[in-house]
Amino acid sequence: MFLQPGEGAGVEAVRNVESEVRELIRRSGLDPSRDTRAIDLLVRDAVADYDERSLHGGMPALPNVEDAVKSVLDAVAGFGPLQPYFDDPQIEEIWINEPSKVFVARGGVAELTTTILSADEVRDLVERMLKSSGRRVDLSSPFVDAVLPDGSRLHVVIPDITRAHWHVNVRKFVVKADHLDDLVTLGTLTRQAARFLEAAVDSGLNILVAGGTQAGKTTLLNCLSAAIPSRERVVTCEEVFELKIPLRDVASMQCRQPSLEGTGEVPLRRLVKEALRMRPSRIIVGEVRQAESLDLLIALNSGLPGMCTIHANTAREAITKMCTLPLLAGENVSSRFVVPTVAGSIDIVVHAALEHDGVRRVREIAAVPGRVEGDIVEIADLFVQRDGVLRRADGYPPHIDRFERAGYDVTSLLAQE
Repeated sequence: MFLQPGEGAGVEAVRNVESEVRELIRRSGLDPSRDTRAIDLLVRDAVADYDERSLHGGMPALPNVEDAVKSVLDAVAGFGPLQPYFDDPQIEEIWINEPSKVFVARGGVAELTTTILSADEVRDLVERMLKSSGRRVDLSSPFVDAVLPDGSRLHVVIPDITRAHWHVNVRKFVVKADHLDDLVTLGTLTRQAARFLEAAVDSGLNILVAGGTQAGKTTLLNCLSAAIPSRERVVTCEEVFELKIPLRDVASMQCRQPSLEGTGEVPLRRLVKEALRMRPSRIIVGEVRQAESLDLLIALNSGLPGMCTIHANTAREAITKMCTLPLLAGENVSSRFVVPTVAGSIDIVVHAALEHDGVRRVREIAAVPGRVEGDIVEIADLFVQRDGVLRRADGYPPHIDRFERAGYDVTSLLAQE
């Protein structure tokens, strides 16, 4: 457990050891982020040496040797006062509104912690987090997205975009589900819905995963990807690496920030275009937000199966948004082209949400039959939530022939349980 200020002589002793360790690291040339074993031995030796010297008086004593080792390791090789939250498997997210307000989310519920930092500590923590990513945050680039070594996603915004303090958000990579069966165990899906989605992925249908922030869209996309046939080649495009596709042939790409000179930026739209040149059997886009939606729709409409996520409150709103975002690609793109393309490109919409009890649940699964009526894409409910339970509705998915070629009987899959 990290020792907080106000614990008297024990805190002073730990700080003394920390100062000694930092000097030893500087002299030895070790890299705390890479030479983990050597750093661990160095810290343990330094703590033992200090503990022995403190017995002879004149120096504050360490209250507990193991706690001191953990505290110093967190400070020099981890993320200092935040490290206990990284180590806690129950904590899903950590964010800092200001140095005196550090929050965590546990089981989907936000908590204000007792951790109090200084402005310098916040900046030092951000620099440490960004070190391994090669990304930066400064006045010319006041936003940054990066992935930490453990897979957690970091987002930082600094003044003058923020009012006074650095805003830091870390979305931890907490692996709770790798396959659709895991989501059934967690209560996110019913077994019948999971069987249907597995068959839809295996049959090559195009799936749109929708939901709000923290709804579990990326986890759901990961679980869906586990149902992709093992011989297929998957190409992924993301803002930052988050997807963990459990297949043997996966090519992953992420966006790149512009350099200090404003050059070298690689946006998501470029990645989607490049992905089509990489012989994909299937394309997965982490999240569509802007004009890259047009390039993805064109790819899906050409017969390339794929999946992506989108922020939306319902399945219907997700389709509406997919009809709107491509218009950002330019004035020459009209809804007369986009709407029928969406109808012909998206097959299934899965909408998930974070409920008040902190559980993430799929609220509805809808089919897109491919019909357009008055510039509105028709959808059919396959599964809807009734009384808090995902139940079979009366709709049927498109492309029954694809299910049959993959060896599935849609009637049996969707039979009432």
